Amino acid sequence: MDPLIARLGLALAIGLLVGLERGWRERDAPDRSRTAGIRTYGISGLLGGIVAALSEAVGSQMVLVAGLLVFGAIFAWYKAREASRDDDFSVTAVVAALAVFALGALAVAGDYRAAGAGAAALAGVLASREVLHSLLKRLTWIELRSALVLAVMTAVILPLLPDRNVDPWGGVNPQQIWFFTVLTAAISFLGYVAVRMLGRTRGLLVAAMAGAVVSSTAVTVSLGRTAKTGANPMPLAGAGAIAAAVSILRVCTVVTVVAPSVIPGMVLPALAALACFAAVGALLLRRSGNLDSGETTARNPFELMPLFAFALLFTVVAATSAALAGRLGSSGLLATSTVSGLFDVDVAVLSTLRLVGQVIETGMASTLVLAALAANALGRLFLAIVVGPLRYSMPLAAATAAAIAAGYAVHALLPTLAPLP
Repeated sequence: MDPLIARLGLALAIGLLVGLERGWRERDAPDRSRTAGIRTYGISGLLGGIVAALSEAVGSQMVLVAGLLVFGAIFAWYKAREASRDDDFSVTAVVAALAVFALGALAVAGDYRAAGAGAAALAGVLASREVLHSLLKRLTWIELRSALVLAVMTAVILPLLPDRNVDPWGGVNPQQIWFFTVLTAAISFLGYVAVRMLGRTRGLLVAAMAGAVVSSTAVTVSLGRTAKTGANPMPLAGAGAIAAAVSILRVCTVVTVVAPSVIPGMVLPALAALACFAAVGALLLRRSGNLDSGETTARNPFELMPLFAFALLFTVVAATSAALAGRLGSSGLLATSTVSGLFDVDVAVLSTLRLVGQVIETGMASTLVLAALAANALGRLFLAIVVGPLRYSMPLAAATAAAIAAGYAVHALLPTLAPLP
């Protein structure tokens, strides 16, 4: 088949895809009462491809520019007449038509894969009008500002940082450290937004899971304080166990995004520990019934001072890990990962992942991630014993012991994993 014919077919398909969404939204309108529907958008995409082909045939980009301007003017004129009749001030249809024309031209004269992806994204955005409008109505200004700050830190600050090691041990790369810091904040913020989108649920289980997206340690301490005031400690311990399971799931997500090669070596032990925490938590909650708690509701996780503190701690741990790796080998890394995991499992895990392929192999990285998870579980248990009553900490101790034992057993039984140092 002639490549030009295939590309023109893609240009037509792009227009039909967008036109399908536009036509479905206005399917109840009387015939010939709307400027454009599925046929018009389909033809618009094809027209963009034809004009791009003509532009290449005559060797002048002005043909494509003139075609886009004439098409935009004609479409906007018809849309203005429709808007005047309907008292409508939306310009979405005009912008969508221009995008369809441009994507049709890109399919013929440029990267057809980018054109197809752009068409899918355009149709998805158009179809998500209600969801996006609902999101804007539910988000507060503080949350929106946090999202904008996160975008600036990602798109502006990150490219400006040097992408090289700046310490004598080769462990501190400013761009990598900032990337991991922003990644952690983004995961927490997206989890927070998802909870806000679902509504203000005050059930203990949902509140604990939402808080664990930010910090399972903070959830454990908050639940322990609630138990110490005289509340029933059994369901609170169950919620703490569920929060621990969510924390493991969050770490698995981070590992999947940052270093997918490490996942095969740590996912089964991590899932075994997760299953133990979830089973104990579900059992305690089922036996105790539901309970509301206002102290564990999720807060906005994207705050500047904690983020900068995370980056500083991450820098210290990264430099220490690199120095110990050069002098003590894997045993030094295991000690660093365990100690840092007591305080912040994200710092320990990300410090380990950035060394994969440079200082350590994937098998050893899996062991270090699991060690950080175990240390973090013990750290949460210690805090539970300090701040909560015995009836709160004992069920958590049982869940923690079962989770660590199950994870260690699965880790020891898997022959593909690196042996413990």
